[in-house]
Amino acid sequence: MPFALQLLYWAVGIGLVFLAMLLVQAWIKGRPFAKGSVFRASRFSTGNHLLPTQVLITPRSVVQYKPGWIGKQEESIHLAHVASVKIRTGMLLSDLLIETSGGASPIRCHGHRRADALEMKRLIELHQDEYYRSGHRPGGPADASQTTR
Repeated sequence: MPFALQLLYWAVGIGLVFLAMLLVQAWIKGRPFAKGSVFRASRFSTGNHLLPTQVLITPRSVVQYKPGWIGKQEESIHLAHVASVKIRTGMLLSDLLIETSGGASPIRCHGHRRADALEMKRLIELHQDEYYRSGHRPGGPADASQTTR
């Protein structure tokens, strides 16, 4: 076998191994980053093809998780500071804008399925209702049961 052909086979083989490693890394980074109500953006939306953005909604906060090839970016807003949730629906996918009461930069979530966007808004409003029914008030004194002396 000629040397040039062997070199071509090696180059193709190394390229395929490298591509497989990138796909495995994208699959690992695309899995839900936490347990609970995690909503992942569609891979068909802009900016989410390989590493889709995820949103976690807990009874205490909303967390946006953006995986990167190296590292990650997380942004969190406590439910007491969520001022509004806006949904802009397209033909297939929806965008969410979660604004804060302090005027800080809102969480922008692009490319979620319409049903997921509505469920995210419902969960945020449900958790806010539970939070305020339990007697918590924004800017008020801390709960006495959580204070240790």
